[in-house]
Amino acid sequence: MAEHNSTARFSDRVADYVRYRPGYPDELVETLKDSAGLTRSSVVADIGSGTGISANLFLLLGCEVYGVEPNREMRLAAEECFRDEGRFHSLDATAEATTLASGSIDLVAAGQAFHWFEPVSTRREWLRVLKPQGQVALFWNNRRIDTTPFLIAYEKLLHEFGTDYKEVNHTRIDHAALAGFFGNKAFRSFRFPYSQSFDFEGLKGRLLSSSYAPARGHPDHEPMLQELRRIFEASAVNGRVSFDYDTELSVGSLTR
Repeated sequence: MAEHNSTARFSDRVADYVRYRPGYPDELVETLKDSAGLTRSSVVADIGSGTGISANLFLLLGCEVYGVEPNREMRLAAEECFRDEGRFHSLDATAEATTLASGSIDLVAAGQAFHWFEPVSTRREWLRVLKPQGQVALFWNNRRIDTTPFLIAYEKLLHEFGTDYKEVNHTRIDHAALAGFFGNKAFRSFRFPYSQSFDFEGLKGRLLSSSYAPARGHPDHEPMLQELRRIFEASAVNGRVSFDYDTELSVGSLTR
């Protein structure tokens, strides 16, 4: 985590993150009901909960949710979003040291966050906080990079202008890494389609919500936005472009 300053790197991007980051398809929660025994009475630890995008899924179901988030700005955004929600508990803590009580959690979830965690200490900590039959759910929205001319051009833009895009890309987490974390090969994997539709301002906000996009004041910021505008104008249909994703879910218990 320290190598890429993961705790602080989203601090100046919270507003764009809240407005433009994708949610998750309904199939994700339905699958967790079937595969992880998730119910409205479940106690969920949402690790790396950020601004509350994934926590909202579990709150809508009726779960009690502990949002574990070390980034102050993102944590405050979630606290503001759920200020009237008594089932949401915000914790200034990390995946490796959650401050949660031992044996208190039915489901540990991490949405779009697991690639930031140190796996050995994280695994030890999650084993501590999980109930004996507790489950772990790791999920990401994987943006498709080569299925449309727009997505191909957008991926090229990230490689050209992204400050450390290759280093922090969560697709580095492969099946072998997941098997090592779960401690067995019995975890289950699922994939669901998902998409977002953007006008140019939305597309710009989506790009700037990414931690590897050069921020205002960086010498590559304006050239990046000029290229984004060119890509948009070349690809938009009726003034909009589509971000297409495969939502990947891995769920199972940790071998003790």
